[in-house]
Amino acid sequence: MAATGKKTSDYIWGTGRRKTATARVRIRPGQGQFIVNGRPLQQYFPTDFCRKAAISPLTFVKMENNFDVFVNVRGGGTTGQAEAIRLGVARALIEYDENLEKGLREEGYLTRDPRKVERKKYGRPGARKRFQYSKR
Repeated sequence: MAATGKKTSDYIWGTGRRKTATARVRIRPGQGQFIVNGRPLQQYFPTDFCRKAAISPLTFVKMENNFDVFVNVRGGGTTGQAEAIRLGVARALIEYDENLEKGLREEGYLTRDPRKVERKKYGRPGARKRFQYSKR
C-alpha cells in the first residue's frame, strides 16, 4: 500500500486522519518550523502530549530540525488532531525518502487508527447504555 501523498513544487504532501479529524500536511526542507492552522505548534496545542505526538515521526527519524511543516487540520478534538497530524507527517516523510518506511511502519506511525465514536441508538440514552433496571 503506497502512502497517500503528492509532491507539488517544493512541498511534499501527506494526509492523516483520526476519528473525525483530518490533517493536510506539507513539508519542505527547512529549519524546523512547525505551523498548525497558521499558528506555531506550541501555541496551537495546549498539552505537551499533543505536541510530542504531532512531531514524533520527525523525532523518530531524527529530522525535527531539517523540515518546515505546515498543517491544515479540521474536525475532532486536540488529541484526534494531533494523531492525524502524526500520520500525515509520517506519510509525507515516506514521500520524501522511501527508505524511512520500514522503521516508521514498525513503530506504528503509518497505521491508520480506524476507531470512531459509535452512534447513539434510538430509544436508548447512548450507544450501548441502557436505562436503569428497577426490580420493584
